[in-house]
Amino acid sequence: MATLRADLLAGLLGALLVLPQGVAFARLAGMPPVYGIYSAIVPCVVAALFGSSRHVVSGPTNANSLALFAMLSPLALPGSPDYIRLVLTATLMVGVIQFLVARFRLGALANFIAPSVLIGFMSGAACLIAYHAALDLWHLVLRDGGTPWGAHWGELAVALTTVTTTAVVARLRPRWPAMLAGLAAGYALAAVWQRHSGESFVHLQAIASVLPPFSLPDFSPATLAQLSGIALSLTIVALGQSVSIAKAVAERSGQTIDVNREFLGQGLSNIAGSFFSSYLSCGSLNRSMPNYEAGARTPLAAVFSSVLLLLVLVGASADLLAGIPMAAIAALLLYVAWTLINIPKIRETVRFSRQEAVCLGATWMATLLIPIEFAVLIGVGLSLVFYLYQTSRPVMRVLVPHGPARHFTPIEDIADPVGECPQLKLVRMEGDVYFGAAQYVGDMLTHYRERFPGQKHLLVMAKSMNFVDLAGARLWSQEFRLRQEAGGSLQFHRPRARVVNAWRRSGLYEQLDRKHIFDSKSDALAAVVPTLDPAMCARCTRRIFLECAAMPAPPSGKA
Repeated sequence: MATLRADLLAGLLGALLVLPQGVAFARLAGMPPVYGIYSAIVPCVVAALFGSSRHVVSGPTNANSLALFAMLSPLALPGSPDYIRLVLTATLMVGVIQFLVARFRLGALANFIAPSVLIGFMSGAACLIAYHAALDLWHLVLRDGGTPWGAHWGELAVALTTVTTTAVVARLRPRWPAMLAGLAAGYALAAVWQRHSGESFVHLQAIASVLPPFSLPDFSPATLAQLSGIALSLTIVALGQSVSIAKAVAERSGQTIDVNREFLGQGLSNIAGSFFSSYLSCGSLNRSMPNYEAGARTPLAAVFSSVLLLLVLVGASADLLAGIPMAAIAALLLYVAWTLINIPKIRETVRFSRQEAVCLGATWMATLLIPIEFAVLIGVGLSLVFYLYQTSRPVMRVLVPHGPARHFTPIEDIADPVGECPQLKLVRMEGDVYFGAAQYVGDMLTHYRERFPGQKHLLVMAKSMNFVDLAGARLWSQEFRLRQEAGGSLQFHRPRARVVNAWRRSGLYEQLDRKHIFDSKSDALAAVVPTLDPAMCARCTRRIFLECAAMPAPPSGKA
């Protein structure tokens, strides 16, 4: 009973929160305001019942709304029947893609959307939201004469009151519905101002029906082909948001999230929503975090929020909803834009690394300057390029025995190294040897052979070499052959089973056999040191291996 009561109270808060958000986000998406309300009903229920998170609440979001407007407004007039048809069709296509991602358990693909890319996208989206909201407010204030003398200052006063009230309530009472409080303050001021001054305000259009009507997307091949690329880009945006929001809430709640099941819920919610006049939805941070903070314990809280939203709309008069001033909605969008720019996260990203900062900045600028669907892909592509560059240069450390325990230590970490063995080089391989890294690793191996021709024997500490593809296997096969031809050898210490299996498939394992693969360093050195040139060993004064003690002592004064 306590759980049911907690979910019911959290659902009531969610219903109050989504009313101003849904209206504002629908305007941002270029849709009639009522579609923002519709998108918070059916998709919210379906995502809650089929998703994995107990606290994530789905519905319209600022990023999805802006992405829809940016990608579809060039194809049809925003708000027109053709535009609505395209939006519903794109929503269905995104839902199908999300469902397929979950069905084939490809949820891990979302991990390739770097946090810096999401931060850059959200920051760019915030700038675009602010621009469009400020432009709408400008048109409201100067809608008659176009000059300050003919301005409707009441519209500006309503906007300032709305955004100020929202910000103050959000700061002083974080658990209160701040946007609803701001909307109520702007609504009240507009009513009082109009009564005393006679100045008219532009209001929201009347909502004909609170129940989401049945709708039918466009299944024509031409439309599906036209929207295919857009749907893929929208899916990336939606999945990136969903994963980020689910993980953010899970960090607070301690719940383990099943990413594929979360995508299943999101996919089914968009598929169902497209047939009930709902546009693209996903997990909403503005509703999910308050839902958790309000004490929600199960997904029923999201279901209750949709049911209670319907009851609120049924109980409210049409005149009350239609009387919402558009200046207040523009102000709410300005507030949303400000909250989207996460200054602490931007600072953290910039300080962490130059590459992360470049990804963030490039995505931010691309969001502002090019079609938004390409901006996300550019950010993802750039982050993958940086990742591939890093992995294409695996660390190769030269080791020598050091200290009383004779631990193998990177030579650059020793203040006064004795030096390497003149005949045997020890290298620790740290990273994967795949097609992207084969050139770099091959250049390093060539450098070792040419710079230190006396070190004909190479012992590779391979425990940190996690992966080898065909190009990597061919590289090691070539190195094995070259060292054999030079009268030396190539040995490996503790290669992983995954690497050994790759060598078996390539045929290298038969060349190496057990004589060149060792489970311990002592076994490796015990096998390799006796094969070194005894004449050079006799003159050597370094004697860095314990096995060197069995060698004849060097002549006095000889190096």
